[in-house]
Amino acid sequence: PVDLSLLRKAESILLIISLISSMVCIRPAVVNAVSDTVIISQIYGGGGNSGAEYKNDYIELLNRGTTPVSLNGWSVQYASASGSAWQVTPLSGVLQPGQYYLIQQASGSGGTLDLPAPDAIGSIAMSATSGKVALVNSQTALSDTCPKNAMIIDFVGYGTANCAEGRPAPTLSNRTAAQRVQNGCQDSDDNLVDFSIAAPFPRNSTFTAADCSICLLY
Repeated sequence: PVDLSLLRKAESILLIISLISSMVCIRPAVVNAVSDTVIISQIYGGGGNSGAEYKNDYIELLNRGTTPVSLNGWSVQYASASGSAWQVTPLSGVLQPGQYYLIQQASGSGGTLDLPAPDAIGSIAMSATSGKVALVNSQTALSDTCPKNAMIIDFVGYGTANCAEGRPAPTLSNRTAAQRVQNGCQDSDDNLVDFSIAAPFPRNSTFTAADCSICLLY
């Protein structure tokens, strides 16, 4: 006969393991090209749309590493979910460990709130639901719908994007952003695992620095 007490203990252990897993940085079995420096920590394309809170789209970066990183000569680039035409926003400055970096993009006629003071300003009108964003160590526009380029530092596809790290992050809306979990620190190279849907929460370089030391152990 099955020992029910042992079965209950096993179920309790599995529950505890599950709870612990939800509190730490999750990694799939195979991880490729995980960035230990600057990553894309948030994407919002619903700015200025009907029902939106903020007037502008934005992209947020985070230095999850332990040393300062110069963004001079870097860019963030955007393409539609299945597109090959990449729009470029140049970046500059030095990003300290744990520091966020807010990149303001196009505005619309909706929304009631201005973004916090941006660290860079572009004019890209991003899709509120699906698209592709790349962080690139160059200001030359990418090509192809799913570019393979050694200058790409981080890449996020969301919604119905035909290219992503692993699987695309969830589909967004005028009122939701793709936020990287663990305060932006987790990078497992799987966009679906690393990003959750949440209300827009833009953070600039003056925001309290993130502590990514736990994530970097994984």
